[in-house]
Amino acid sequence: MAFFTGKGDGGTSKLFDSEPGQRVSKTSPVFETLGMLDELNSLVGWCKAEVPKELEFEGRKIRHILHDVQDHLFTIQAEVAGAVKSIPLTSVEHLGVLINRIESSLPPVKSFLLAGGTELSARLDIARAVARRAERRLVTLHESGERTVSEASRAYTNRLSSLLYALTRLVNNRSGAKEEAPEYKA
Repeated sequence: MAFFTGKGDGGTSKLFDSEPGQRVSKTSPVFETLGMLDELNSLVGWCKAEVPKELEFEGRKIRHILHDVQDHLFTIQAEVAGAVKSIPLTSVEHLGVLINRIESSLPPVKSFLLAGGTELSARLDIARAVARRAERRLVTLHESGERTVSEASRAYTNRLSSLLYALTRLVNNRSGAKEEAPEYKA
């Protein structure tokens, strides 16, 4: 299999639901959204690579949680690209339960927190910020009418930044890194 075909050299590409011979400009909001989701998926993989093998929450390895996130992001990417796929609503519900369980196991948050307690928590914070950007792009695409993105997939991307934030806090807590609030110096 070739790594490239050269067909996109003119600035166009195909989507899953493209008609035969139909190509779409790579400047389309669809490709911007796909690129952001791809960037997010890569960042989640970068986080996963840093997770110690033994790190888990309630018997579930954090690496496995992040792997599931990557699988779900690929499903959302396929949906955006025109495949008849979407995130099941149960995945959104499971994510919400996991977030609440992680957060309830940690001290309450009283302010915003500075990023950077550990290498892994800093990576998770970057992924969280990109998840929010990808969510905004996905919602913009959906609201534009160019693509219909399922409610479950939109909800999943909304919950994902909360999961990454909860994991950031969990990693800092488990490593003994102190959570620091900003001082808002003028």
